Amino acid sequence: MIENGPLLERLLEGEFICAVTDEHSFHKLQNAQLVEDLNHFLRPLNRRVAKSEDGAVYFLAYCDLNQHARHQLSQQFNATVQSLLPMLEWMQLVQEAMGRDGALGAGDTIKLQDFESKVVDNQSLIQRLAQLSNDKLFKSTSDKSDMQIKQVFKRIKELGYLYQPHKDRLFYIVTGKVEQLIELVRFIKDEENVPINDDAPEQEAMF
Repeated sequence: MIENGPLLERLLEGEFICAVTDEHSFHKLQNAQLVEDLNHFLRPLNRRVAKSEDGAVYFLAYCDLNQHARHQLSQQFNATVQSLLPMLEWMQLVQEAMGRDGALGAGDTIKLQDFESKVVDNQSLIQRLAQLSNDKLFKSTSDKSDMQIKQVFKRIKELGYLYQPHKDRLFYIVTGKVEQLIELVRFIKDEENVPINDDAPEQEAMF
């Protein structure tokens, strides 16, 4: 278990492990015996290794939903929901600007220069970008499209939805964490008592 200590620490810190961010650890977690061993160690902490429905990302979940677990999950859920609408708008903006047929998924690549060139040639996209970048999730104070784009992508990278392989190149890869976001959208759509927002019908339609 000692050799898996760093992986356990990352999971306990709330990291999401996917093939984009850490291919080696991702493939290790596909080993059922290893997951069983990790779960045995995690059980006293009321944790277990979980994965998204499509298996694109691994993370920790609670074993038993006791009062403490429900409180922690409620906080996490509320924080994620607050970022949900701006994230969906960003995904749709990228989808439309880059001419993609479907929603972004793990492993998709985005070249910032290509995205910027598409946006600045379309007044509608410029306006939507300005509105999005002013959201409290991104907190952009610039009125220039290129700076707004950089700030939005910087925040989304910080949130773990994008991975930048080379710090000196504005080239990003969508991580598996986005799959959990999509699953959350589907969950909210299926639960009548947890509506997203009446303002987001187009984003919901992506899924």
